[in-house]
Amino acid sequence: MIIQLYTRVWIPDPDEVWRSAEIIKDYKEGDKSLHLKLEDETLYEYPIDLQGNELPFLRNPDILVGENDLTALSYLHEPAVLHNLKVRFLESNHIYTYCGIVLVAINPYEQLPIYEQDVIYAYSGQNMGDMDPHIFAVAEEAYKQMARDEKNQSIIVSGESGAGKTVSAKYAMRFFATVGGSASETNIEAKVLASSPIMEAIGNAKTTRNDNSSRFGKYIQIGFDKRYHIIGANMRTYLLEKSRVVFQAEDERNYHIFYQLCASASLPEFKELGLTCAEDFFYTSQGGDTSIEGVDDADDFEKTRHAFTLLGVKESHQTTIFRIIAAILHLGNLEIQGERDGDACSVSSEDEHLNNFCGLLGVEHSQMQHWLCHRKLITTAETYVKNMSVQQVVNARNALAKHIYAQLFNWIVQHINKALHTTVKQHSFIGVLDIYGFETFEVNSFEQFCINYANEKLQQQFNSHVFKLEQEEYMKEGIPWTLIDFYDNQPCIDLIEAKLGILDLLDEECKVPKGTDQNWAQKLYDRHASSQHFQKPRMSNTSFIVLHFADKVEYQSEGFLEKNRDTVYEEQINILKASKYQMVADLFQDEKDAAPTTSVGKGTSKISVRSARPVIKAANKEHKKTVGHQFRNSLHLLMETLNATTPHYVRCIKPNDEKLPFKFDPKRAVQQLRACGVLETIRISAAGFPSRWSYHDFFNRYRVLMKKRDLSKNDKKQICQTLLEDLIKDPDKFQFGRTKIFFRAGQVAYLEKLRADKFRAATIMIQKTVRGWLQRVKYKRLRRAAIVVQRYTRGHLARRLAEHLRRTRAAIIFQKQYRMLRILRAFQRVRNATVTIQAFARGMFVRRIYRKILAEHKAIILQKYARGWLARTRFRRVRGATIVLQCYYRRMKARQELKALKIEARSAQHLKKLNIGMENKVVQLQRKIDEQNKEYKLLNEQLSTLASAHSSEVEKLKKELVQYQQGHRGDGNQLVSLQEEMEHLRLELEKALGERKVVEDSYVKEKDLLRKRISDLEEENALLKQEKEELNSRILCQSQDEFARNTVEENIQMKKELEEERSRYQNLVKEYSRLEQRYDNLRDEMTIIKQAPGHRRNPSNQSSLESDSNYPSISTSEIGDTEDVIQQVEEVGMEKAAMDMTLFLKLQKRVRELEQERKKLQTHLERKEQESKKSQVIETKTEVTSDHEDFAYNSLKRQELESENKKLKNELNELRKAIADRATQNNSSNDIQDGYNLLLNQLKSANEELEVRKEEVLILRTQIMKAAQQKETGKNMENITTDASWPNSDKHIDQEDAIEAYQGMCETNRLLEAQLQDQRREHEEEVEALKNEVDAMKEELEKQQQAFLQTLQLSPEAQVEFGLQQEITRLTNENLDLKEVLEKLEKNEKKLKKQLKIYMKKVQDFEASQATVPAERRQHERNMQVAVQRKEKDFQGMLEYYKEDEPLLIRNLITDLKPQTVSATVPCLPAYILYMCIRHADYINDDQKVHSLLTSTINGIKKVLKKHNDDFQMTSFWLANTCRLLHCLKQYSGDAGFMTQNTPKQNEHCLKNFDLTEYRQVLSHLSIQIYQQLIKIAEGILQPMIVSAVLENESIQGLSGVKPMGYRNRSSSMADGDSSYSLDAIIRQLNMFHSVMCDQGLDPEIVQQVFKQLFYMINAVALNNLLLRKDVCSWSTGMQLRFNISQLEEWLRGKNLQQSGAAQMLEPLIQAAQLLQLKKKTSEDAEAICSLCTSLTTQQIVKILNLYTPVNEFEERVTVAFIRDIQTHLQERNDPPQLLLDFKHMFPVLFPFNPSSITMDSIHLPASLHLEFLNKV
Repeated sequence: MIIQLYTRVWIPDPDEVWRSAEIIKDYKEGDKSLHLKLEDETLYEYPIDLQGNELPFLRNPDILVGENDLTALSYLHEPAVLHNLKVRFLESNHIYTYCGIVLVAINPYEQLPIYEQDVIYAYSGQNMGDMDPHIFAVAEEAYKQMARDEKNQSIIVSGESGAGKTVSAKYAMRFFATVGGSASETNIEAKVLASSPIMEAIGNAKTTRNDNSSRFGKYIQIGFDKRYHIIGANMRTYLLEKSRVVFQAEDERNYHIFYQLCASASLPEFKELGLTCAEDFFYTSQGGDTSIEGVDDADDFEKTRHAFTLLGVKESHQTTIFRIIAAILHLGNLEIQGERDGDACSVSSEDEHLNNFCGLLGVEHSQMQHWLCHRKLITTAETYVKNMSVQQVVNARNALAKHIYAQLFNWIVQHINKALHTTVKQHSFIGVLDIYGFETFEVNSFEQFCINYANEKLQQQFNSHVFKLEQEEYMKEGIPWTLIDFYDNQPCIDLIEAKLGILDLLDEECKVPKGTDQNWAQKLYDRHASSQHFQKPRMSNTSFIVLHFADKVEYQSEGFLEKNRDTVYEEQINILKASKYQMVADLFQDEKDAAPTTSVGKGTSKISVRSARPVIKAANKEHKKTVGHQFRNSLHLLMETLNATTPHYVRCIKPNDEKLPFKFDPKRAVQQLRACGVLETIRISAAGFPSRWSYHDFFNRYRVLMKKRDLSKNDKKQICQTLLEDLIKDPDKFQFGRTKIFFRAGQVAYLEKLRADKFRAATIMIQKTVRGWLQRVKYKRLRRAAIVVQRYTRGHLARRLAEHLRRTRAAIIFQKQYRMLRILRAFQRVRNATVTIQAFARGMFVRRIYRKILAEHKAIILQKYARGWLARTRFRRVRGATIVLQCYYRRMKARQELKALKIEARSAQHLKKLNIGMENKVVQLQRKIDEQNKEYKLLNEQLSTLASAHSSEVEKLKKELVQYQQGHRGDGNQLVSLQEEMEHLRLELEKALGERKVVEDSYVKEKDLLRKRISDLEEENALLKQEKEELNSRILCQSQDEFARNTVEENIQMKKELEEERSRYQNLVKEYSRLEQRYDNLRDEMTIIKQAPGHRRNPSNQSSLESDSNYPSISTSEIGDTEDVIQQVEEVGMEKAAMDMTLFLKLQKRVRELEQERKKLQTHLERKEQESKKSQVIETKTEVTSDHEDFAYNSLKRQELESENKKLKNELNELRKAIADRATQNNSSNDIQDGYNLLLNQLKSANEELEVRKEEVLILRTQIMKAAQQKETGKNMENITTDASWPNSDKHIDQEDAIEAYQGMCETNRLLEAQLQDQRREHEEEVEALKNEVDAMKEELEKQQQAFLQTLQLSPEAQVEFGLQQEITRLTNENLDLKEVLEKLEKNEKKLKKQLKIYMKKVQDFEASQATVPAERRQHERNMQVAVQRKEKDFQGMLEYYKEDEPLLIRNLITDLKPQTVSATVPCLPAYILYMCIRHADYINDDQKVHSLLTSTINGIKKVLKKHNDDFQMTSFWLANTCRLLHCLKQYSGDAGFMTQNTPKQNEHCLKNFDLTEYRQVLSHLSIQIYQQLIKIAEGILQPMIVSAVLENESIQGLSGVKPMGYRNRSSSMADGDSSYSLDAIIRQLNMFHSVMCDQGLDPEIVQQVFKQLFYMINAVALNNLLLRKDVCSWSTGMQLRFNISQLEEWLRGKNLQQSGAAQMLEPLIQAAQLLQLKKKTSEDAEAICSLCTSLTTQQIVKILNLYTPVNEFEERVTVAFIRDIQTHLQERNDPPQLLLDFKHMFPVLFPFNPSSITMDSIHLPASLHLEFLNKV
């Protein structure tokens, strides 16, 4: 042992158990004491026992403190173990630590986020030493060894109450349920987990040490099949603490189920139980407080009931269980009344609790009342009944209560086992043993004795297993070994269970009629006084001491016999057997009558699984097994089971008794470490070679100690041997194995000291050199500084002299200038005064002259106006006289001319001129008169003939008219009323016109006021515009950044929502794919079952894929109904269709509807355009203009309606006149009567039209009034605004007031604008609606007029026929809607029939393909051909095939096609070929062929992907082809949105007849499924490489150091073979993925999304592993990790994938690497870490800091204070609570449209595809 100066040691301490100290004086052999300095700087002298030469324990180097495995410590002893656990628990918050093969679990008394589903997946498949210690690691090790070695496993969880045994066992079972989920739908793993709340309710209770303490032991076997899926489970229980039912100590509770039932007693179904609160019952109130902080008993009861239901316990059985539990509570409240003598007692028959007890259990009231206070004694001669005392009755009652509860407990366990049992053959199992640890109290009784006895057996098994593993390791490595002495507790076990041992003597004493506890104790003293493990206390004759392996325990013998007998009176049991409830009676049946327990299937194990607690037979007490005997048998059975399995150990430690989170009490911890065998493991390890290093790790760690000539050797093993032989002289201190070097305790610490000294010497040398260099640099810097200072000083003096000279000269200049300025200012004052006096004088003289000139000017003006008036007067007088003279003269001249003309007219010459040409005209007129006379005669003859005929006809008509008038006098009255109504309408219209004028006047006035107000506002706005612009310029600078930031945030939010929506959608697609796959699997299984011998299945009965029935039929054109009619015409025949009038009427109706819809859309578009144009006008101008336009439009509309109304009135009057004329004619007949009826109907319709017009006028008038009122309101508001703001317009206002005024004006303007826009919009909508109605009415009226005119012109027979035709048309229109509904139903029926035909055809084709073998086709040359060749002249880009060749097409092009076949052709060639076939089917208008081909294609692709579900190349190939087919269907769909990049030739290749939008959706779903399968395959390939390549691989050689890892890297934990990968392996794999996807023509956008997903998975897996591994959280690992990530980023840049977002996926991993490299000491460092690590959550940052482990002594650990500082800085973050990333998360994929530039007619079909049956069209 190395004891020298500065050596650190451990010394005992009464408070902390062990304290650390440092030697301050060298120790020499023979010294009586050690001079030490404690951690608090106090000096201490430690005495040494010279006889024993016991020196203090040495302390491990700091580099080894905090190790995951205690066996990795160089010095293995108790203080080292305790200190390592304390550091991990308090500083790093690690509750799990390995100790060899044992997992030490310290209860944190706090919920930690280390048990989520992600953590289970992270530990699944990992070796035990690769990850940080965890219960999941132990469970994974057991699961892996079961699968690898095909041997059953056991996990033994032990510890004292409150240490966390139950929780640990629960988490282990959760791991098995998750990793080994059941293959079937039995949901067995959920049932296994559901058993936990039931067992906790009936078997757990609150104690002083634990709020949820298990008061029984249990062993759960989880069965697995050959595929290692859970198929069932079985539970065995041990030693239920029955005494708790009737007694609880202070601050303890009974079992949880009692309190849960009392908390739920108010439920309706529990009213009959008669329960109240728990404080009212004796059995639940003895411990005081009946509640547990933070526990809701009612909520837990609901969970318990749910678990019962999940396990298949019937509601009736659940009710009975709760009745029994309630009955036990009532039994405890019985009032026992003692008699006077005290030897007898009784229970009142009116006792409420007795009545409830008997009623709940269904037993006889009187019998139970009697036998509770009496007992039956049976002798050989007679049987008699004996009274019992009060104490005896109380004991009997308590015994009965305990017995009832124990039987109920066993019944529930049996039913849980039945629910977990399976008929499937069990291949292997993993057992989880949750059993009590070693217990010692002030008073120890029978229960503690049994518990400690069980722990003795388990410790013996544990010691032997640890010893066996040690020897196996030595033998495997070829290390010579000797027998290691370890503690064997077989003598203690023999003391308890051997013949005449403690249990044997106890059973014998129980058989003695008068046996007592004192007699039994005396027998123990006499028999075992000489045993080394048995002692008698000095002060007691009823106690005994047993020296257990953990501690010596004193047991009080009182109560041992009673508890061992477990006596219950037979009479009480017989009453319960006679219960009317079958379940209650079954609980107490004899063992021979009970149903046999379920056993495990054959071949599962050599050990039969049976109940550990057989049903007790109470009738015959002589043959009844005692409790001790039963426990010994069940314990032997348990040990047999454990010995037949591979055990794994979990030791739970309770850190403190106060249940405080993360508080460590060293005394309690050491006590439990000694009791649970951890220190024994350490002792066994320390006795051999506890430290083990592989040659590679040892070489990397200690290469600094090697010499240069040794390093040149290639054999690392030889180098290590040479080094150790030089460094450690004692050869017994180490051994060389085959793959490892084994060291004795303390040798690794010695090597670490040598390594540190080497580093320290190298550091000193480096520091010496660096410091010398720094001093030289400092001297040179000082010399240069001195020279510079001198230069600057001299320059300063010179500059100061020059400055003095300049100042002197400047002062003289200042004086000169000042004097000059003073004189100049005096002169200027005199001059200014003179100039002022002159100015005033001259102004006075000028004003005088001006006033004089002004007076003269005014006089001149007066003279001018006076003289002008006089001149004008004189001129008017002269002009009047002149005009009079002219009139007289002209009259005289006219008279003279008239007289001359009269004389000329009387002359003969004038007459001759007038009569020239009159003779010719007279001749012509004579001829014309002759012709007219002849024609007149002819017409007179015809008139005479017609008159005769007409007279007879008129007589006939007069008679008919008389008849007609008599029958229709009422019609005349109706006409009169119509005329009166028309007159009334005319008056109302005139009134409306008057009101309109009033409204217009008021409107004009309002407009004038508005114009005036707007002009004022414009002036006000002009004043505010400048201020507005200035404010806007300021606000714009501030708002641009904010607006940009808000825009970016909104975009990010929208993108996030879009991604979430897309993710949800694709998850649904993924779930659909999974269900479809499951459906296929079930169908295959059904096929296999039905194809068994004797049940061969016909292929025609096989159903197609589920997706077949989901593909919708082809939707044809936009006019769906019209196409259906055309299809109907084609089916029925053209002749029949031509005769069907309804079809053509339907077509006409559809055309009219489309035309009306087109008009509406056009009108809507025009209105939108107008609105957009109007919105571009200035706001104020828009308000005035829009108001004026609205008013003008409304006026025009009213005028139009009035004119239309007048027109209708005129037409109505004309119709009335025509009717009156016809009525007064004398040629009346029956035909005229029908015509009159028809005309009357038309009149009525016209009258209805008039009513509609009247209503429209009233509505329009109302709207105008409403608009006027709104404008009046707006006017008032404006006036208010004006009054409020106008007075301040002339005043000066500051900037803030201007802003407020401007905002107020803006608000006013916006209000006015909104009101005007609303009014205009309402007017436009109403006027548009009225206009449409008027147009419709016009059309209808015109049609009626035309029909009326046609009717008048037709003959009577034609009129009748025309009326019938109109009636037929009306009825036809009414029936069209009904017929449309009928046709839709017929269409659906036809579609279903078509699908049925397709399926039948498909089945027939399948049968034909199965029955007949196709003929061999000619073999073609397989030389690769160029895909794009010169196109054929007549090829139009279509491929024709026959219907029977479709299966062959699918097989050659999809099912049997290999990607290599088309590797040299156009990428995605199969997609192009399929589209050309679809195009031909579209060309020939064959919808069945299109549907069949697309359905077969999709099913074929699914079949190929299912067959090659792990082939990346095949999956990528069909992803590319599916996407290309989808793009082709879009590109050639005819949709203008997809044809923007098409060439004219490509536009010719578009589909003509069918719209395949729904199939595009199906192909999109298929693409998503293929993409998800591709990602799954790629992740499966990459995931095993990630941890090794990114975290463990040393790309930078010699950077990372290696630390010892202990037993966890032993061979049994490692997988076979070398599974290490380098980063180059990942890059090669990524290159392969990239080249495959690019070669197969996959869209670049999809390739980017693939690598984004893969890099996210790389980041998630690596970061999760980093968060769960302490050994990789170091500075060197951070450097290595950053280098590896940079390599991946370089690869992304090389492949031009920077825009894919893959690099951003690595950001959390990059920040984790930087966090490992950053400085971690000061508060500034904490702020830097918080600002840098934005992609890491708070939990992840804290976890990495807790895991950070220095590899060398020169690195420093992260202090707890620094971590608290980090948490303070990060507390404002709202990070998600989970620690690990979800590496299974998949981003939603997006398939952008990517059109192809290849034309269909340029594609060549290679012969290798064997598609000769395709014909080019």
